[in-house]
Amino acid sequence: MKSKGFIFLLLGVIGFAVVSFMPAKKPGAQSINWMDFDRAVKLNKEHPKKIFIDVYTQWCGWCKRMDASTYQDKEIIDYMNKYFYAVRLDAETKDTFHFNEHQFVNSNATQKGSVNELAYSLLDGKMSYPTTVYMDEKFNRLTVYPGYVQTSDLKPILKFFAEDKYKTMTYEDFRKSLAAADSIARSKSK
Repeated sequence: MKSKGFIFLLLGVIGFAVVSFMPAKKPGAQSINWMDFDRAVKLNKEHPKKIFIDVYTQWCGWCKRMDASTYQDKEIIDYMNKYFYAVRLDAETKDTFHFNEHQFVNSNATQKGSVNELAYSLLDGKMSYPTTVYMDEKFNRLTVYPGYVQTSDLKPILKFFAEDKYKTMTYEDFRKSLAAADSIARSKSK
């Protein structure tokens, strides 16, 4: 029993350290225009855009790290705000969502760790945090990307979907085309 207590204490100290050493957001800095799912649905009816959904939980250390690093990058912020409706979805929310003639609830809202049906549906029951869901303007799910994503990895993913490259090529081919273009640009600058 003492070892379980020690493990929980150690995990708590590690979690506190990770959050404590994250860079603080600069005062007056621009940020991603996060919204809830219902608002994104409403805005999308008026002005269609791709949907970016960050599925997270309050207790997820990697989610907090992504908030403090990847989502603070100016290029990410600008690109996200221009081409996507950015949704923050707490997988354990007690909120009720109405979408496509279906009601999504957290049927065990009083139970710690219970999951909202919308998050469960978006992730096909593979609950992992953080996970990013990309949807097109008609709310068709394009892909689900589990795990922490660094800034350098998120930029090409956003571009791949925002510019509709996914309709004509694989992501691997898209990455190769970006690398080739970057190589040409570097050689011209020499």
